[in-house]
Amino acid sequence: MSHSAEVLHHSPVPAKRAAKLRQWAIFRQKFADLAVGALVPALLLIVWQLAGNLGLISTFFLPTPLMIAEAFKNLTVTGELSGHLGISVSRAASGFAAGGTLGLLLGIAAGYFRRVEQVFDPTLQMIRLVPHLAIAPLFILWFGFGETSKMVIIASGAFFPLYINTFLGIRSVDNKLFEVSQVLQFNRYKQIVRVILPSALPQILVGLRLSLAVSWLGLVVAELIGSQSGIGFLINFAKQNSTTEVIFVGVLLFAVVGKMVDSFVRILEHRLLQWRDSYEG
Repeated sequence: MSHSAEVLHHSPVPAKRAAKLRQWAIFRQKFADLAVGALVPALLLIVWQLAGNLGLISTFFLPTPLMIAEAFKNLTVTGELSGHLGISVSRAASGFAAGGTLGLLLGIAAGYFRRVEQVFDPTLQMIRLVPHLAIAPLFILWFGFGETSKMVIIASGAFFPLYINTFLGIRSVDNKLFEVSQVLQFNRYKQIVRVILPSALPQILVGLRLSLAVSWLGLVVAELIGSQSGIGFLINFAKQNSTTEVIFVGVLLFAVVGKMVDSFVRILEHRLLQWRDSYEG
């Protein structure tokens, strides 16, 4: 083989082109999947709009997509929507940070130490079975209509998914890993950080996903029961003024932001669980 032919044979250009073609194929597949998934919602929106225009449905009770879009535009232009959304997101984040952190830490403690489980778990399981809506008025009675009661409502919902899934994740760790850590003479801190938490991570991430979802639902409960700001307040105010399209804007915002948070956790799972042989994300 001549020198020029050898250079062409080992040239990185074909390899780069093949990599780009693979990326393009992946992009086209994802776009096709997205288009298929958007087909049914798009058809529903078209039928919904046509039904409203033709008078087949009452636009007072079921405003058309264009009416909802107009309400969204007006709320955005005035800055009212961004203000309420920022307050709601801040409340949800604060409540999740408090309840989720406590649930994670207590889940680790109860999963690792059987005595902690025996002391706390029966009481926590009993409290967990009390419906969220049943205790929300009690928190408002104790803490008033201020931010404290809202944060407690959200935190109480965020606590249990992370606590339960962290506990189950630790209890499902293979005993052989403990034996290996004892052979390596790991202390308790190294055992938890290097053995237990990485092995329990899939279950913990499930708890994180559920905890974020319940925090968002808890926010809805807190703001609908008593609030002077936030998306829940916007929905309540629209209900009192019979502006149904604004109610739809609030509901759609809750759905979209909740989906964005859930997608973020899915991306986190994809990055953190690639090391697992059984992972198929």
